[in-house]
Amino acid sequence: MQLPDGASSQSKMDNTLIKALARAFRWKRLLESGEFATIAELAEREEIAPSYMTRVLRLTLLAPDIIESILHGRQGPEVTLARVLEPFPQEWGAQRVAFRS
Repeated sequence: MQLPDGASSQSKMDNTLIKALARAFRWKRLLESGEFATIAELAEREEIAPSYMTRVLRLTLLAPDIIESILHGRQGPEVTLARVLEPFPQEWGAQRVAFRS
């Protein structure tokens, strides 16, 4: 099979970033279900700092297409765990510009 010009046969799966997304959505589900009343309570159980948990939970606010690109290894080189844990715009269009997705 021949790929189009500029296409890469290698995906850039970032397992650390994928794991962080999975944790974020799992934590969100635990909080929304009422199993844990607060982030502090859940963070204590997970034995991590509440501030870190809060930063990871923000990943659930990423635009769906950005999440999908991460899960399929199609994210740009600027989309790293360190970068997405920094504050990012809430508006999906602005996220696309910020992450060039």
